[in-house]
Amino acid sequence: MAEDDPKSLISIARESGESEIAEPLDLGARVRELRKAKSWTLEQAANQAGLARSTLSKIENGQMSPTYEALKKLAVGLDISVPQLFTAPSKGQVNGRMALTRSGEARRKLTVTYEHDMLSEGLSQKKMLPYRARIRARSMDDFDGWVRHDGEEFLYVLTGTIRLYTEFYEPVEMSRGDSAYYDAAMGHNVVSVSPDDAMILWVTSLVD
Repeated sequence: MAEDDPKSLISIARESGESEIAEPLDLGARVRELRKAKSWTLEQAANQAGLARSTLSKIENGQMSPTYEALKKLAVGLDISVPQLFTAPSKGQVNGRMALTRSGEARRKLTVTYEHDMLSEGLSQKKMLPYRARIRARSMDDFDGWVRHDGEEFLYVLTGTIRLYTEFYEPVEMSRGDSAYYDAAMGHNVVSVSPDDAMILWVTSLVD
């Protein structure tokens, strides 16, 4: 069953992509980010911090290094601590990552039951594993038991008709445009009931 288990795909996803090197924090960009998170104009933020608008503008644009007193005023005005001005949030920050996978460029992984095209492999430390799958299986007999793994999973039918088998529900037929979201720890298998292999998009959450 190992060749069909998405755990192997998840392992590939974790190992793929270049390692990320932390860049020095840009104080000006960080201050601007915090200001915009509050939907404040430069004038509003400057008033909150007790600074001149021109001073705040220069700080955000990297045209001056603020004194410690100015940093304290900024922190008080933004309702954060001084260290938080120099610490990027671990979650919720827009870092602009993007990965483009052109048609025909995805790396293919073949199994007895599925044919996976791995998408967005260039990104390391992903939270989701997206892949397109050609469903080669035609019956539950093609599987050596249930597929199950940690996390949650989203399935979207691209072409053809499939039958989704799950451990706790009756089998359900799904056609183009249909989708399902389920607990991936629950046993699940997919077979094609079309004359040709069905195509689906799968997105699996990556659990730390």
